[in-house]
Amino acid sequence: MNPLKRHEKIMEALLERQEVTVSDLSELLQVTGKTVREDLDKLESMGLLVRVHGGAMLAQNDQYGILNSRGALEKHQSEKTEIAERALAYIKPGDIVALDGGSTTLEMAKRLDNQPLTVITSDLYVIAELTKKEQIRLVVPGGARVRNMLVGDDTAAFISGLNIHKAFISTTALHPEFGLSIYTGDLVPLKKAMIAAAQQVFGVVDHYKFGQFALRTFAQCAELDYIISDRHLDEETAALYRQSGVQVDYQS
Repeated sequence: MNPLKRHEKIMEALLERQEVTVSDLSELLQVTGKTVREDLDKLESMGLLVRVHGGAMLAQNDQYGILNSRGALEKHQSEKTEIAERALAYIKPGDIVALDGGSTTLEMAKRLDNQPLTVITSDLYVIAELTKKEQIRLVVPGGARVRNMLVGDDTAAFISGLNIHKAFISTTALHPEFGLSIYTGDLVPLKKAMIAAAQQVFGVVDHYKFGQFALRTFAQCAELDYIISDRHLDEETAALYRQSGVQVDYQS
């Protein structure tokens, strides 16, 4: 197993358990403890985890779009609410909208008016919110459950065949060079398909994710039409991303 694949497996284990031991990872990956420790050192240097005695734990409890605990839904709540309200202003009656998985898109779903819309999503939390709103036509591509998402071999192909007006995409990190990235590769095809099928693409990104990067890049900044953030983003940082031709919406 190559190092990148091992790193993905380690992050997947951390997403599920929050904390892992070297011995558990050695058994999971079928490699020596020395190799596991080297992998953990590398991931710690990237800011993705924190080494603890005998293993590692996640550097952040909020998984930036992967929801597996109540804490992830509550952290940075005011910023997520602010971004959600800004994003909703771009949605008009009759739109066909794709909502990626994540805490900010969940806030969008909670606040979305019960109006004639078509919404495509694979996020179980978003689905649960939108089933309460009878005027919204809900399209669920389907698949097996991966944390809070439904993902299958045919999910990306299904989305690629759709005509989407606006896609709202979440990300673990946003970087001028490395673009939009996430911890593992299991959601990359889904995100790529939403971006490719949409006429307009909106990145919904908390201010603290700017300048960061994770393991897997799924899009470059130039593939976005808008980045929607919160008021804590500074103008110097926003200007850096505008150089990619992206509009940045973060000011009241």
